[in-house]
Amino acid sequence: MRVMLRARLDTQASNEALKSGALPKIMQALTERLRPEAAYFGPCDGGRSCTFVFDMQDSSQLPAIAEPLLQQLGAEMEIQPVMNTEDLQKGLAALQQS
Repeated sequence: MRVMLRARLDTQASNEALKSGALPKIMQALTERLRPEAAYFGPCDGGRSCTFVFDMQDSSQLPAIAEPLLQQLGAEMEIQPVMNTEDLQKGLAALQQS
């Protein structure tokens, strides 16, 4: 299932991770684990944030995805199902048939 993960990183924790060199390593490891179709990084609510769109095969993947962000960067996050245009068209076509 295609999902979108949005994480707002705690400023103090991410500052420490940036100074120690851990922040790029955490983001690289997360990117390698998720293999996202899209990844964005930028400010949100006055702090650092990241957004990934990726395919989550099984909900059991959630701890491995979320815990590094929670434990190492004090992130507040949300993960929600999303659709691209093709998914939406397919879903609407199925709705028309029922």
